[in-house]
Amino acid sequence: MPDISVVLPSILQPLAGGQSILTAPADGTVTVTVGSLLDTVTGGYPVLARRLRDETGALRRYVNIYVAGDEVRRLQGLETEVSAGQEVLVMQSVAGG
Repeated sequence: MPDISVVLPSILQPLAGGQSILTAPADGTVTVTVGSLLDTVTGGYPVLARRLRDETGALRRYVNIYVAGDEVRRLQGLETEVSAGQEVLVMQSVAGG
């Protein structure tokens, strides 16, 4: 079963030991959600986990996560299912003037 990949933007890579892609095994018998995927890939990177989610576990408003090209807030949020072999893209909103 192919792994699930989480692609990080360059701004977050230092918080993941310099890695641009974090992977999690996909087990065909267990449903993987975005929330459980984030728990798995950020388990060893607590600062990264705090940058992605707030103290309640919700996605921070400036963090956008895409599964199959769709932003998860427009799907089922952290309950959005992720299939084996899929790529999950993390992006941070950019603001300024």
